[in-house]
Amino acid sequence: MTAQKEGDPTTLNRLYGRSSGHKLRKGQAELVETLLPAIAVPAEGEITSKRLFGDDRPLHLEIGFGGGEHLAYRADLLPDHGFIGCEPFLNGVAQALGHIRDGRLANVRIHMGDALDVLRRLPDKSLTMVYLLHPDPWPKARHAKRRMLNDGPLALIAAKLRPGGEFRVATDDPTYLDWALMIMQRHTDQFEWVVKEPGEWLGYPSGWLETRYAAKARRQGRTPHQFRYRRLGEGGTRT
Repeated sequence: MTAQKEGDPTTLNRLYGRSSGHKLRKGQAELVETLLPAIAVPAEGEITSKRLFGDDRPLHLEIGFGGGEHLAYRADLLPDHGFIGCEPFLNGVAQALGHIRDGRLANVRIHMGDALDVLRRLPDKSLTMVYLLHPDPWPKARHAKRRMLNDGPLALIAAKLRPGGEFRVATDDPTYLDWALMIMQRHTDQFEWVVKEPGEWLGYPSGWLETRYAAKARRQGRTPHQFRYRRLGEGGTRT
């Protein structure tokens, strides 16, 4: 993990954003009271697959899962894998809990809070996949340091991904798109862009569900971009 320097705008010590919106419906409130405590990521200590699921299964992490539809889709698609979803927004967590209940998904754990707290407690090379789909773009230049895709958080993600693991990024915001490509280009010793032909990033690879944010972007005339990056081995070697 790369140490973060105090005052460095390319680092990030915490995520920003609202924590709640409209009032929860009765059923959602009940899920937060009953289901969330049962599947919550432990508040302290190391976070391992064995601690969460009782075995050493492949582990996935979604940073800011919104309403949880992608998280639930992937968990249902890969029932032998474990999934950790991080989301500070209460209403999004409540929606995700509904998907988890309806799908009877036993392979999902939820952290209602900052994804960086979870990342720091994961062992190095413990993750198989990390998803960062349509994060808040923080479009103002003075807020660029608040973007999740920055050198500090990316170094942390790189440390937690196993060699050969995959980092998936999506955005429909032009400013964030340029920023993401710039940041990823600075980490070519850690990540390899998985792309075979021009324009491939405009479509969806197998097993990638379009989120409601991406669908909304299309309706509003914005184009979602999807990127896959593979974690390289030591010294930038392919695995």
